[in-house]
Amino acid sequence: MKIAFIGLGNMGAPMARNLVAAGHDVLCYDVAARPQGLTLAKSAAAACDSAEIAITMLPNGDILRSVADEVIPALPEGAVLLDCSTVDVASARAVADQAQAAGLGALDAPVSGGIGGAEAGTLTFMVGGDPAAFETATPLFEVMGQKTVHCGPSGNGQAAKICNNMILGITMIGTCEAFALADKLGLDRQAMFDAVSTSSGSSWSMNTYCPAPGVGPASPADNGYAPGFAADLMLKDLRLSQQAAEAADADTPLGRAAAELYRIFVEEEDGAGRDFSAMLPRFERRERG
Repeated sequence: MKIAFIGLGNMGAPMARNLVAAGHDVLCYDVAARPQGLTLAKSAAAACDSAEIAITMLPNGDILRSVADEVIPALPEGAVLLDCSTVDVASARAVADQAQAAGLGALDAPVSGGIGGAEAGTLTFMVGGDPAAFETATPLFEVMGQKTVHCGPSGNGQAAKICNNMILGITMIGTCEAFALADKLGLDRQAMFDAVSTSSGSSWSMNTYCPAPGVGPASPADNGYAPGFAADLMLKDLRLSQQAAEAADADTPLGRAAAELYRIFVEEEDGAGRDFSAMLPRFERRERG
């Protein structure tokens, strides 16, 4: 397929490379990044010339709306705009409406799996949008990921992503709190992991992405908390969840508390640029207040 790929950051660049490796014709654009191994266009609009699908991977909803204003008029009628960014539901739905009014298919398809998943082609895609556009994009999802779920109409992919990451933020905080408590109770961390990972307290945060160095499978905790998924990005996603909760009049007290804890961690402490599991050393240093 002929693909335009807009946004070549830590996630976008490896996703684009995987499409190239699979034999697709990929023309890319980014305002700043110039990763090797990819063919670059002079502008986002130029990348979209005669493209069958335009994929965007962008930082936020405002940038998505701005890029959409440029690429939608440049895409041929019948093409698909596939946005893999994590943005607010309102922006996703507004861009989808804009694309559909121009005769394009539109999908919002945020991802889970982090940089490692982008590089390995093992991402999970949570997709909202028209079933026909979803069918067109399915071969690309199969290259870039290992699991794709069609969640319903436009915006529902973003809804699934922010609900997932609200759960993740809450459970990681709980896991870190529990390890810090275990330390003060004299419970060995390995014993804690062995007990909890096979009991009712098990979770992805414990079993797969354990925040305690040297315990469980390798994770960012074993690399000085260099980010696999940065605390800054968790804060962004938790803020999106609370924005959506406010708009939907949904009561999410734990989501709200998690957002505030990550805000303090990132903006007032040493969490910026660290993995979101670095909450564990934060709790290690604290006493009950």
